[in-house]
Amino acid sequence: MKIRSCVGITKPSLLLVHSELPALTFHKTKLTWTSTLRFPSNYERASGSATRFHCSVAGRTGASTSVSSSSSKSTTVHLSRKQVKPSSLYSRPSLSNMKKERIANRAKVYEFLRVLGIIPDELDGLELPVTVEVMQERIDFLHKLGLTIEDINNYPLVLGCSVKKNMIPVLDYLGKLGVRKSTFTEFLRRYPQVLHASVVVDLAPVVKYLQGLDIKPNDIPRVLEKYPEVLGFKLEGTMSTSVAYLVGIGVSRREVGGVLTKYPEILGMRVGRVIKPFVEYLEGLGIPRLAIARLIEKRPHILGFGLEERVKPNVASLLEFNVRKASLPSIVAQYPEIIGIDLKPKLLGQRSLIQSIIDLEPEDFGTVVEKMPQIVSLSNTSMVKHADFLKGCGFSLQQVRSMVVECPQILALNLDIMKLSFDYFQMEMQRPLDDLVAFPAFFTYGLESTIKPRDKFVAKKGFKCSLSWLLNCSDEKFKERLNYDTIEMEEMETMPSFDMNSLMEPRSDESDSDYEEDSDDEYA
Repeated sequence: MKIRSCVGITKPSLLLVHSELPALTFHKTKLTWTSTLRFPSNYERASGSATRFHCSVAGRTGASTSVSSSSSKSTTVHLSRKQVKPSSLYSRPSLSNMKKERIANRAKVYEFLRVLGIIPDELDGLELPVTVEVMQERIDFLHKLGLTIEDINNYPLVLGCSVKKNMIPVLDYLGKLGVRKSTFTEFLRRYPQVLHASVVVDLAPVVKYLQGLDIKPNDIPRVLEKYPEVLGFKLEGTMSTSVAYLVGIGVSRREVGGVLTKYPEILGMRVGRVIKPFVEYLEGLGIPRLAIARLIEKRPHILGFGLEERVKPNVASLLEFNVRKASLPSIVAQYPEIIGIDLKPKLLGQRSLIQSIIDLEPEDFGTVVEKMPQIVSLSNTSMVKHADFLKGCGFSLQQVRSMVVECPQILALNLDIMKLSFDYFQMEMQRPLDDLVAFPAFFTYGLESTIKPRDKFVAKKGFKCSLSWLLNCSDEKFKERLNYDTIEMEEMETMPSFDMNSLMEPRSDESDSDYEEDSDDEYA
């Protein structure tokens, strides 16, 4: 390396040097440094001399020579050396070498993953272990958690998580909350991103927020097990708006914690895309909004029924099978699951079965569904046994068909209790079978709690009444009837049916619609 500087002397008393810096040679123990300095004539006149230095270091020798020079117009310094290959006690790798080494190590890790069946294509740009041994440690740890190669391929970014820095702290925190270790495998399959999370920054604030929604501390682990994705939500995003909307339509504030515990997926539902369209569609069927709120309190999972994929097609299927449109609100209110199951195959199967055992007409099948929508999920064996029981009691096929159409519940009651009730009907009440054909709901009343006490009261009064007059009323109403001298025709009541208003009865814990956190004593 040579550095040149050209300067001049502006005053005789000042020295500026035009030099060619010495070239130094390090070779074993020999150092040669030759320097020749020449000064301009004007400086020479002032000083009267020029000095030449020669220094040689080899075997601890040295020489210095000073001679006069009469004419020199410039000053030069020249240092020369032999060019040899440099050496040092250590060498630092260049950036290019370091980059090549990283690429080589990553290639080894990728090859290792491919041998195991893991596709590393999505790992480009992700910080990975530099050695195969560390990667093996991560994979072994994931295997201990129950995750398979297929699970890792579903989310290969999990390989970027350090066992000590990421995985263990997160799993320890979940365990302290009460999340069962037996659920870790399914937990991580559903939400492996949790292993990237910070306990303090990401997880703890979400848990605190859930507690603020009146989810009991003991229920927090169950909520996380059911819906681990909730740990990735923003606190003031979807979670807060979904809860506020439900309270706005009439869901009791005190019920919010229970609703979210039963079905925490609500926290991830968008109001405008999911919840609101669902509620408005049910309103369009004729179900009052407050009744919908009560249904959500009892069965919050109905919000997960896909509106376009399941609910609307199921409603169309009900109409196709001779269910009256006016009966749709009652059907959904009685059995909300009917709009969320794969309905059409069940309707086909149940209609075919009932036709085969009691010769039911297709038109009557719609009536049966209206009165007991749960029949679409009733087991075939149960229906066959109940139909055989009724036939064994002496009812004709036509009578059995009439009884089923009038009260489909007789196909689903406890057979042993039905037998006891029928024995009492025959032996104690000594009524004709036609009374049961006219009022098959007799089997739905409790023998000890209702049938026997009322039958004895009526017998004591000497009344002759129908089974409907005897049973189809409240206890208070029945006491009023016992004071009558005669049985009035207007007192004859129709078959019991579902009352939509029962869903909207005032609640003792009713509260304002605007959501706000309840105090501890109010919640208790």
